[in-house]
Amino acid sequence: MNLKNLSATPLGAAVLLAVSATFAATSAHADINVGVTVSATGPAASLGIPEKNTITLMPKIIAGQKINYIVLDDASDTTAAVSNARKLITESKVDVIIGSTTTPNSLAMIDVVSESQTPMISMAASARIVEPVDAKKRWVFKTPQNDIMMSLAIAEHMASNGIKTVAFIGFADAYGEGWFNEFGKAAGLKRLNVVANERFARNDTSVTGQTLKLMAANADAVLIAGSGTPAALPQKTLRERGYTGKIYQTHGVANADFLRVGGKDVEGTFLPSGPVLVADQLTASNPVKKSASSYVAAYEAAFGKGTVSTFGGHAWDAGLLLTAAVPVALKTAQPGTPAFRAALRDAIEQVKELPGAHGIFNMSPTDHLGLDQRARVMVKIENGTWKYQP
Repeated sequence: MNLKNLSATPLGAAVLLAVSATFAATSAHADINVGVTVSATGPAASLGIPEKNTITLMPKIIAGQKINYIVLDDASDTTAAVSNARKLITESKVDVIIGSTTTPNSLAMIDVVSESQTPMISMAASARIVEPVDAKKRWVFKTPQNDIMMSLAIAEHMASNGIKTVAFIGFADAYGEGWFNEFGKAAGLKRLNVVANERFARNDTSVTGQTLKLMAANADAVLIAGSGTPAALPQKTLRERGYTGKIYQTHGVANADFLRVGGKDVEGTFLPSGPVLVADQLTASNPVKKSASSYVAAYEAAFGKGTVSTFGGHAWDAGLLLTAAVPVALKTAQPGTPAFRAALRDAIEQVKELPGAHGIFNMSPTDHLGLDQRARVMVKIENGTWKYQP
């Protein structure tokens, strides 16, 4: 059909106008595809499962647009996370990616999302995921608190409790290394002396050798930089060997599975956490209490009383960022296009004063986390539960 000739007649012009209107209406209702990769199996499963559960609670329509969530499991494996990211971008044509669960996986995905110019919201903690905001990381955001923020909380608590020397053991990957570096800075500020530095793998079944070295250092406290249930292993071994000093964990253990696996050996443990973990214990004046409690109510209504964890909260906050950013991006472009992905990236970067499960988000071109000190509290494990430490 010759469109030029068709448009020359009144009837032809009317047909073209109708076709154009139909196409515009179809484009206006294009779905938004959200790709998700989580560690629902493998060593990080206790983190990934609540994240995967939380995805089911996210809005199915935002600003009149249908939202499709395509969820894949990377089995806590870096190679699988990269493969998932590529598959979501090339096959599912996603507009944004949420994931992954762990720091190594998220770091590995950065090249993939930057090459395709697809915004990504990580649920892993390391500041290296978003800092510095360069040509690649301008496409990457994250929702968990930075390690330095939580390191400072630990160092402040240690110093106020008379601790002078600290032994460190962390994962033998980017998570453990990042924590050692950040805690080293915080320890220096609080005049704490780090007297031992050990590593272990996420899938190790024994850390006896490392534990003996930690105990030989005779430190006032031990900091274990691990996440999920694998972080219980060094602590159980320390207690079995008779260590009586204080033990600190990171916010990577804030879930019920850690309590279950650790049992009596994790009693008395101190750790920093997002406010969502102890939302019911916060005062009414706490700026995060209402938004954190909203997530707790939604998750426990779906999955049972006492099932909530901080990790699902990171997924929830990713959903809140999208809910805030999508209406803004839609003013510029339609889903399924490079222009929409760019507009969505820009809109996430402009989010201000957004209350989430873990804090108040204020993004900027140089800050792709956007959390401040309102996003952290200290808690203690008492009688198998989390106890807020004012």
